[in-house]
Amino acid sequence: MARPRKPLLSRERIVDTALALVDEEGLAAVSTRRLAAELGVSGPSLYNHFRTKDEILDAVVDRVCAEVDLSMFEDGSDWAEALLRWARSYRAALAAHPRIVPHLALGPGRRPSQLRMADAVFGRMTAAGWPAAQATHIGAVMRYFVTGSALGSFAGGFVDDAALYGEHYPHLGQAHLLADHRERVDEGAFETGLAALVDGLALRHPMPADHV
Repeated sequence: MARPRKPLLSRERIVDTALALVDEEGLAAVSTRRLAAELGVSGPSLYNHFRTKDEILDAVVDRVCAEVDLSMFEDGSDWAEALLRWARSYRAALAAHPRIVPHLALGPGRRPSQLRMADAVFGRMTAAGWPAAQATHIGAVMRYFVTGSALGSFAGGFVDDAALYGEHYPHLGQAHLLADHRERVDEGAFETGLAALVDGLALRHPMPADHV
């Protein structure tokens, strides 16, 4: 009887496995040795597809960012509405894989998905009348805001111990309840900040109306 063939090693399998490791254990869990063991192959075989561990992590980031919807930058949406919709899609993609965010925060580098995103945002903002420098600043501040919101939970950072807050922190008398409402608190905080950011930009828009 013929022995079953091992699944062929591919970039897709490597990225899938690396993403699963990051999701479960964090960035430190990813090494070529660990990936090879998880895939059931020899370490050197990975180098047929990626030269370094950082290239693998870049591909993982690219996979995550490929899930971000960019259609609002081309469908005629008002620039402010486009920013709102994009930010929500971007946050959703990162919230599904928060442990990859520190590597993503290094910047787009040569990653196609992040470069497409930067190009789409910059193009829509300049088309809406923003000067190039301000359009660059908008893309940057939106990325800071979204990636920061995906790095961790504000509500989840408070421990469930009423005694900790009651005596020394009188304004935090209900802080021990926050973790039980983590999703609602964090979502509300994100939407509050996003609205404030985009509304503030609208006040500074250099033209009376979107020309596109």
